[in-house]
Amino acid sequence: MTILEVLHTAPSCGTCPIRHRAVCARCETDELAALDAIKFYRSFEAGQTLIWAGDRMDFVASVVSGVATLTQVMEDGRTQTVGLLFPSDFVGRPGRERAPYNVIATTDLLMCCFRKKPFEELMGRTPHIGQRLLEMTLDELDAAREWMLLLGRKTAREKIASLLAIVGRRDAALHLRKPQGQMVFDLPLTREAMADYLGLTLETVSRQISALKRDGVIELEGKRHVTVPDYNRLLEEAGDDADGGFFG
Repeated sequence: MTILEVLHTAPSCGTCPIRHRAVCARCETDELAALDAIKFYRSFEAGQTLIWAGDRMDFVASVVSGVATLTQVMEDGRTQTVGLLFPSDFVGRPGRERAPYNVIATTDLLMCCFRKKPFEELMGRTPHIGQRLLEMTLDELDAAREWMLLLGRKTAREKIASLLAIVGRRDAALHLRKPQGQMVFDLPLTREAMADYLGLTLETVSRQISALKRDGVIELEGKRHVTVPDYNRLLEEAGDDADGGFFG
């Protein structure tokens, strides 16, 4: 996709699909205008690396559409996926010079980017941006703690169900719906990526997805299009209740 095509397809602030959840969610009209002056859009194809760990970052960004993974390479060459970035999630940290993780597009991705230095200056005089970023950081901390529980204590079946619940909840939030009843969404990860993220083998992931399908917890069209007939039942399979969960 060319720069002109990106600009043509990029949403305006008023019609942006992540406006209600992104770092600019609390901004007034004049604050949005200030952000608009320092923003630019970038698109990435599935599989493309946005940022390498250790790279100097001259921008921060919000995911507009698509999903990305945060990965870390260990000394022996093994790669561990340590996080997922969904639409409205924020990439980069004001005040931090270098990226701590690789950021890789799992699907085709559109990012709303802000030049880092002007963004940091804008934060200092725009409390709404700093407040929203703090909220998002605390949500991310809560999610990380929940993920520690998932990886450390849950069974393989519960891990798969938990990941499906996460994706379903985030999809519902993006479309201003409550996660309840029947839910339909596309799974952004391949089974190989799910195995890497959950610390399971590919065979275990495939076996558990087949078991959830056989038991009527989910329905699949192809490998990615998921229907959850009853979201509360999925939460039960995940070991969660209807009021708790991940990545709210």
